[in-house]
Amino acid sequence: MRIHRLDIEAFGPFATSQHIDFDLLSAQGLFLLNGATGAGKTSILDAICFALYGSVPGARQEGKRLRSDHALPGAEPRVVCEFSARGRRFEVTRSPAWERPSARGRKGFTTQQAKTLLREKVAGQWEEKSSRNDEVGAELSDVLGMDRDQFTRVVMLPQGDFAAFLMSKAGDRLDLLQKLFGTQRFEAVEQQLARQAAEAAKAVEENAAELKMLLDKAASERDQLGLTEAGTAGDDTPLDTAGDPGLWLAEVQALVDAEVKRRQERATAAEALSTRLSGELREEQEKTQRHERLRSATQRRVLLELAAPRALENKELLQKHRRAAVLSGQLEAVDAAERKYTSAEARMARLREKLSASGLDAEDPAAALESVKTSIAVLEARLPDEQRLEEVAARLDAQHKEVARQQLAAESLAATLAQLHGDASQLQNRMEPLVSVAADVGATEQAALAAAELVGVVSRHLVAAAELEELTARHLEARAASQDFRDKWLDVREQRLSNAAGELAAALESGEPCAVCGSTEHPNPASAVRTALSLAQEEEEAKARFEASEEAQGRLGEKLSAAAQMVAGLQAQGGSTDPAEADDRLAKAEAAASAAKQAAALLDELRARQEKVAQRLLTAQQQHAECLQAEGQASSSVLLLQEQHEVLEAGLSALRAGFPSLRDRLEAVSADCALLQAATDAGSELARATQARLEVKESLEKALLTAGFSSAAEARHEILSPADVVGLEKDIADFDAETARLDELFANEDLALAAKEISIGALPLSDAELAEAQRAVSVAAEDSQAAALAAGLAGKASETVRRLRSNYEDLAEAGNEPRMRALMLAGLAETARGSGDNGYRMSLNTYVLAARLEQVALAASERLVSMSDGRYTLQHTDAKAARGAKSGLGLEVVDEWTGQRRDTATLSGGESFMASLALALGLADVVQQEAGGVDIETLFVDEGFGSLDEQALEQVMDALEGLRDGGRVVGLVSHVAEMKQRITSQLQVVKGRNGSSVRFAEAVPA
Repeated sequence: MRIHRLDIEAFGPFATSQHIDFDLLSAQGLFLLNGATGAGKTSILDAICFALYGSVPGARQEGKRLRSDHALPGAEPRVVCEFSARGRRFEVTRSPAWERPSARGRKGFTTQQAKTLLREKVAGQWEEKSSRNDEVGAELSDVLGMDRDQFTRVVMLPQGDFAAFLMSKAGDRLDLLQKLFGTQRFEAVEQQLARQAAEAAKAVEENAAELKMLLDKAASERDQLGLTEAGTAGDDTPLDTAGDPGLWLAEVQALVDAEVKRRQERATAAEALSTRLSGELREEQEKTQRHERLRSATQRRVLLELAAPRALENKELLQKHRRAAVLSGQLEAVDAAERKYTSAEARMARLREKLSASGLDAEDPAAALESVKTSIAVLEARLPDEQRLEEVAARLDAQHKEVARQQLAAESLAATLAQLHGDASQLQNRMEPLVSVAADVGATEQAALAAAELVGVVSRHLVAAAELEELTARHLEARAASQDFRDKWLDVREQRLSNAAGELAAALESGEPCAVCGSTEHPNPASAVRTALSLAQEEEEAKARFEASEEAQGRLGEKLSAAAQMVAGLQAQGGSTDPAEADDRLAKAEAAASAAKQAAALLDELRARQEKVAQRLLTAQQQHAECLQAEGQASSSVLLLQEQHEVLEAGLSALRAGFPSLRDRLEAVSADCALLQAATDAGSELARATQARLEVKESLEKALLTAGFSSAAEARHEILSPADVVGLEKDIADFDAETARLDELFANEDLALAAKEISIGALPLSDAELAEAQRAVSVAAEDSQAAALAAGLAGKASETVRRLRSNYEDLAEAGNEPRMRALMLAGLAETARGSGDNGYRMSLNTYVLAARLEQVALAASERLVSMSDGRYTLQHTDAKAARGAKSGLGLEVVDEWTGQRRDTATLSGGESFMASLALALGLADVVQQEAGGVDIETLFVDEGFGSLDEQALEQVMDALEGLRDGGRVVGLVSHVAEMKQRITSQLQVVKGRNGSSVRFAEAVPA
């Protein structure tokens, strides 16, 4: 992951918009982020973290305080970060929740919710991915491959937390390394092995449960037969675990087979007894039935002899009915012909009355009918002319209305045209004076912006000039004070030098050579005023005060130079202009710009209205011309239709014959035609009915003589109703059938045998004796059924036990392989999980990460050796952890000077910083090289260099500069003076009373 650009506004100490080009800043691979304490160096790292994760590291997570207190009340806090990761380029924009001023709010503020926007650059164009906080968070987490805590511990090491990873516990290292190296697949292997082991164990348990179920079923089958066995414990439990279930199943099968044989023998005996008793009962029941049928047949014969005379009488009645029924068709034909004749005669009489009432010829309706049909044909031929007359009249009326409507529309449009011409003239008069004013909008706006910028420059110039004046006075005072301290230091130094002669004289001895001139004579030795120690101490203090004052003067000089540059820059931008004059210019420029904007807006509005009026005018002119044309066409149509109407009316008036229309006359003539047609048809029908009446009467008289009847009335008397006929036929058929059945019944062998038994006295059993015999048969049948059922159940139990025994042997054989596989998988899963025979309690995932950590330690040691002057290296250890904790991710430091290994916690502050920095860089190297891992191209180191001495700092800087070869970028956050001289690419954070700002600077190497 590499950061390319960062924009900050109203965030942290940055009140105004700040732009940081990291591509420019990191061109040399190493850059310095410096500034005074509290200026906002760490806030830049916070802004990066907030853009990527929506929150900042550590205790600064309180999102409501992310907005700058220096920003204007309405300024929205915003962070924009452009970065690339995994070969893709993204831009994320975030704004934290903040209180926006609101005139309508009860407290004057409205909560503005947090906003997020993620874009991706595809084919040179930015495409929006999402604007939802949760979706953006999920997308960035997947792209970056780290959560916020891991990002701040590997990529962006915050102040005071350099050694966090170095001193972490194994569990913390596990989470971070697994996320960075993407070893979830090994954890998935552990889980898969555990699942397979669980499935194998479940299969073994299921096999054992099935075996137990088979044994339980065999015991149940045995107990259902009421059998017991010496080898069972309790009620139905097979042999205990020390026994052989196969042998137990064989014993159960032997017991069941023996019980089957015993029950089959008992069932055979019971069935034989039941069969014998059933046969004897069936013979007695058949004898009883024979005698009962004989008594019933004798009674039926007596009744048949009594019904014989009535049957003979019924046969005679039925014969007469059949002779008369032959004439029924002719009788019905005579009746029907009589009815038709009467009906036709009555209808003809009614129609003659209607013809007379209508004035038509009632004596010869056929001739009158032909005359009426001729009139109907003439009228129907002229009906289309009458329809045309009606259509012409309707069209004539419509054209009259159209002429009137077009005249009214033309008059209305003429008035509208006059009004639109007046409106167009008024709009043109209003627009003419606005054109010249609106043309100066751009110029007046530029003038207003320049005037506003001048006011800001003048305001900043006043502040900067006052600050420059104050710094000048302070610098003069500091310079004077420094001169005083210097003079005092020189005075004390001169005094110490002068006092040195006295000190040397005090050490002279007579006859001994002088240390200065070598003479053995000392005629006038100088005297010492003070002791050398007190003077040396006073000189040292005076020198320290002078150096401190000189350093303070230097700092004030730097501030004075910066303030002077600021004042000069503002003055070059017009900052020396009188504030009142600048304000006056701004007011005039804003007024002119406002007037130009208003004129332009009004001009645009009037032009739009003018265009609408012109469009309406053109439309009205077209409509007016169309109305005039339509009026002329309608007038021409009126004249033509009037002529056609007069011609048609003259031709049809004679045919109406006083009727309102031809249709009305046609309806009247059609009604007369219908009445004449009905009378003609009725006359024909009456003639046919008369002829038919005479023919059927002659035919009936001939048939009566043939059938032996003297008259039709006699024949009608002998005809019976269908119900009576059916009754007689049924009675006769029943009598004949009963006679035949009795003859057949008395010829049956059973009745003959019953008669013989009565003759010899072999009578059937009484009802009580028969009931007792039935009870004996029922008891025997129940015993036989019970014995057969018991034998059947025993047989089924034997088959079931035999099948269960076979299934048990097959299932036990099939369970051997799953049991072996379950044992193997259980051991493998426990080993991969870090338990069982795994003495180090190291899981497969931990084992893989331990190998990665070993690579990280080797990579870190390459840099730590150079940083620590060859003394320290980092080494991975998989030594067993205390109290059975999991092992595999331990780290220890090796002191090459002593050859001893020790815990990383024993390192000093500077050594811990070098070790943690080397570890972070080594971790980034290994992760970047790991296929599928997180690509870490940008690292930030926040403070900590102050804990290094001069030599250690030099070694650390050499190691950091070596990162440029790998293309990685390292940003150092520090205010150490030596680093400012070593690192030329710098981002300076400058703090002020109105907020901080950033600027890019390239320092000149020392």
